Amino acid sequence: MRKNFLMGFLSGLFGAVLLFLVVGGTYFFVLDTPEKNSAAKSDITSSENEENNPYDFIIQKLSVLQKLVDTYYLDEVDEEALENGIYRGFINSLGDPYSTYFTKDEYKSLIESSTGVYHGIGAVVSQDMKTGIITIVKPYKDSPAYKAGLLPDDILYKVEGEEVTGKDLSEVVSKMKGKEGTKVNITIIREGVDEPIDFTIVRQKINIPTIEHKMLDDDIGYIQILEFDEITISQFYSAVDELEKMGMKALVVDVRDNPGGLMEAVVNILDRFLPKGKLVVYTEDKYKKRENEKTTNPDRFEKPLAVLINGKSASASEIFAGAIQDYGIGTIVGTTSYGKGIVQKVIPLTDGTAVKLTISKYFTPKGRNIHGIGIVPDVEVELADELKQMVTIPFDEDNQLQKAIEILKEQINNNQ
Repeated sequence: MRKNFLMGFLSGLFGAVLLFLVVGGTYFFVLDTPEKNSAAKSDITSSENEENNPYDFIIQKLSVLQKLVDTYYLDEVDEEALENGIYRGFINSLGDPYSTYFTKDEYKSLIESSTGVYHGIGAVVSQDMKTGIITIVKPYKDSPAYKAGLLPDDILYKVEGEEVTGKDLSEVVSKMKGKEGTKVNITIIREGVDEPIDFTIVRQKINIPTIEHKMLDDDIGYIQILEFDEITISQFYSAVDELEKMGMKALVVDVRDNPGGLMEAVVNILDRFLPKGKLVVYTEDKYKKRENEKTTNPDRFEKPLAVLINGKSASASEIFAGAIQDYGIGTIVGTTSYGKGIVQKVIPLTDGTAVKLTISKYFTPKGRNIHGIGIVPDVEVELADELKQMVTIPFDEDNQLQKAIEILKEQINNNQ
């Protein structure tokens, strides 16, 4: 039991926030010590004093709330949950859907995911930031989610019986992860089905297949990037090298349904396509401080290139497509991307927890911030309706891919 955790937290909070926010106004609480069968009384008074920090008020008010809970609350208090709720609420109050507080377990889970290995059900999920609805983007092939029958565009309704719409996405994902061999109960809503569908899925070790590649007809290479993780960089370079050895004449890079990932990963991958010293992307923080990311690799891919995007291509995927489009070194095919033009930083804390904060905006090489706008394709092609809920779309039926191939074949013929 951490009887005085509130005051410990508040002391730390006071020290932290003092670094970046000082405004006027001090508030004072007076609490009458409650006696048996009497009502607690609290009087709030305020005095404007520019020399005092407003977090004095927060510290005092939370102290009052702690005393009220200790005195009156009927049930046992889970102090760890209460503590995490305070931290999470503090960050959530920013009103930014991308800024999040991570418990120790959630942060550990995040680190595992970014390395390409974790234990869970094996599905990419995304959240509509306006509605809070979480959907299945794609179950990984042969994953527990795939074998259970989850489909793209299934709405994630409940996890372990608790509704998840509007909940923090990282928290929901953390609940679906767990020890290998354990079970998780989820409920989904599927278009065309009247009632919610329940699934019990056994968690397994998931090796995220961040790259899939294949040589298509006419010596056109195909690389699908599912996420931009640490492991993606080496996987991508290996895929390009293998396709080059097979005589590749052109390349399709598919970032449809790719929710993004690490900026470091996408910058390193773009290093393969742009001349050395070229601007890949730049960011600007709240102080208008600019940071440029430039290429360093002299080994450049110079064959015809097409990039596939759709409305679920976000963040790092948009950095990739935006740079290719700005330099005119490839044709962007598909539908307008998600439109996430801001950057988050995960900041670990000394107790094993962490916070993720939106720290800057990013801009394409030509200075475009696409937040809320997205990348508009050079050639717009809507995926055929009958293909939208297919987990694996046959290459010869994929009308967006076939359009990209058509464009590349024309370019190959023109270069001969």
